[in-house]
Amino acid sequence: MKKIFLIIAAAALSFAASAQGAKFAYVNYTELVQLMPEADQARAQIDAQSLEFEETYQGMIEEFQTKYSQYQQKSSTWTASVKESKEKELTDIQNRIQEFQQTASAELQQSQQSLMAPIQEKALQTVEQLAKDGGYTCVFEVSSVLYLDKNQCTDLTPAARKALNIPEGRTIESLQEELLAAQQARQ
Repeated sequence: MKKIFLIIAAAALSFAASAQGAKFAYVNYTELVQLMPEADQARAQIDAQSLEFEETYQGMIEEFQTKYSQYQQKSSTWTASVKESKEKELTDIQNRIQEFQQTASAELQQSQQSLMAPIQEKALQTVEQLAKDGGYTCVFEVSSVLYLDKNQCTDLTPAARKALNIPEGRTIESLQEELLAAQQARQ
């Protein structure tokens, strides 16, 4: 029994000793990915695709409204078969609009994922390289850590920002302002 206790104590002491030499760092990965110049390009592509979808959607809505208005104005003069045909046409247009919305939404989501995947990978590889070069044992993502003593860890975010060519002074807040201004300009 004493042997087991001594073995456990020795293991605990050796673990504590090795942990004292460990270097830890943290990074704001979300900030890096969102502020990378490549992310701006991806957002521009998504916005262009979204605008295309919006224009098509508006055209479909206008077609429906025109035909519905015509239906309301003339339905009282149509025969039952013409009226039924026009109602079916309106229903078909509504179904196409609904299908288009679902397809467009899925395509936008797929495009966003495929455009952002290499950007995320580049950010991850950059952080990994900085960690290896700095001899860090572990790098934490700052938003998913419950407690972080910033005096005991190094912030790799500034070095990663530089390595990823993120302009100095650009922040998530400034990005949000840019996106809001662009959205307002489109409207």
